[in-house]
Formats: sequence, C-alpha cells, structure tokens
Amino acid sequence: MALLDTAFLAKLDRLSLVARRVRAGQTAGERRSTKRGTSVEFADYRDYVQGDDLRRVDWNIYARLERPFVKLLEEEEDMAVHVLLDGSGSMDWGGESAIGNRRLHRVSDLDKWLYARRLAAALGYVALTSGDRLTVANRQSPISNLRFGPARGRGHALRLFEWLESLDAAGTTDLNAVLRAYAVSGGRAGLVVLISDLFSPPGYVEGLTALAARGHEVAVIHVLSPDEVEPPLGGDLRLLDVETGGPQEVTIDGGMRALYHRRLEAWRDEIRATCRARDAHYVPLVTDTPFDRVVLYDLRRVGLVK
Repeated sequence: MALLDTAFLAKLDRLSLVARRVRAGQTAGERRSTKRGTSVEFADYRDYVQGDDLRRVDWNIYARLERPFVKLLEEEEDMAVHVLLDGSGSMDWGGESAIGNRRLHRVSDLDKWLYARRLAAALGYVALTSGDRLTVANRQSPISNLRFGPARGRGHALRLFEWLESLDAAGTTDLNAVLRAYAVSGGRAGLVVLISDLFSPPGYVEGLTALAARGHEVAVIHVLSPDEVEPPLGGDLRLLDVETGGPQEVTIDGGMRALYHRRLEAWRDEIRATCRARDAHYVPLVTDTPFDRVVLYDLRRVGLVK
C-alpha cells in the first residue's frame, strides 16, 4: 500500500516542523533564523562602530537623532531535520487479534513498522516542503548506513516515499550504541525525531544524552501496537522473543495483567521523565490511533509541528 495518499499530502502542505531553539542553517530557506545577516528583512538597530559598512547606516535616523545606527537584518535559513527509524525486528509487529483461544492474525494497518514509516514519510514531506535539510536513517546497528539524504525541496518527496517503502525491519538494535554513533556522524545539529518502540535491552538513555550533548533538539515518538498494550492472551504460555528467539514460560491471569499494566505505565512515565530532563519531546502512540489525527493534531499539540 502507498504510505500517504494525495488528499493527506495536501493537508501536510500547510504544516512545518518546529524547533524551540532554531539552529542556523547553511542555505537560504523558509525558516527565520536568530542570526543577523544580509537579507532584506529588517530585524533591529544597533549603534554604529568604526569599521561597519556605511551602506548599512540608516541615514534617516541619523538626520533625526544625529547619531549613526546600523540596520540589523534577518537571514532565512534551513533547519537540519533528522528522522531516525528503529529498524529492529520488534518493530515488524502489531495488530494481532485473537481467534478463538490461541490462533492470531495480523491486521496490517496496525503494524508498527508500517506506522513508523508512515510517520517518517509525513514528517519528511513536511521538512522537504518547508525548505528544511532532511536526513532519514534506518538504524539497525551503529555501522548500518541505510540513509536517505541529506535532501532539500519538494522534488525529493517521491524518492523519499519509494525509499521508505523498500525498507525492512529485522534483527536486534542497541539503541544506545546506534544513537551515540549518529550523534558523532549524523552531521549538522538540528531537530532529531526518533521513531521506535524502545525495546532495546541495553537501553536508550545514554543515546539520548549523546544527541542532546551534540546540540540536537530531540523528539521521541514511542510506538506500540494494541496487543502490546492489551495482550490478547491468557493461560500457560511459552513466548518467543521476536528478535532473538529466546523462550519465556509465563502464566497470564488477572493478577499478571494488572501487574503488566502497572509496569507499562511506569515504563512510559520513566521515558517521559528522561525526555523532560533532556528538554526533549515525548509522544507515546498506539497504532490503533488514527494516523491523520496523530500528525495533524497530536504532534501539533506537543509543539512538534505547527
């Protein structure tokens, strides 16, 4: 299936990504910079000092106040946008529904990997049409180099969609190692959006810290499937890890379900606190949430898009 339809793309044309601390870019874009430059947009005045370009003196002000002031002008520059996809095997999961007592079937629209790629496609399209400098990376290991971009401009959107559609999720991912490696090699600091289920036994905190220390503004979009929030299972079971194949014997009853729900909420609260301590956005999502609502309303509410 196509990741995004044309009607939804038309709605995305009105959006742009938001960075609370705008980074100066390298080329003229549509985003207002905090750096004073040489464009035609007026920003402010300052006192003239010896060596300033006399062409920037406002002679009308000088005639009225008999003091020379220099015009400060704003530059419009692009923002670096980095969308990082967790390409581990646990992301290729979701929308499992029980038939009878044991048999399950997959509802493809609720699959985490499809949902994550649709999110990456939407955010990437917004970045491209806003004149931002976009890089999208499918991170499966610190040395993996499945990357789109850097690219800038609406003309790259179709190639982005085709690239995302070609990606597979497989294997295990050490998010700490992956994010630390990207902090070192990912290029110019900007807005980093991590899309992941955060199922990484080594953790993710050190990786987020490395991105923040590099100067990135970080947003974590935490994607879970409905059956991970409300497991449709019961009784004595032998579960297999989808990434490693490791078995685990469990008995699921009412008490176990209640404990599971408490631990899930505690985990989300821990992630939220970790992100808050690093001035990062945290967006918990379940894949049965309508996709258009997430992009057009939920991400706008948390200040990631406008």
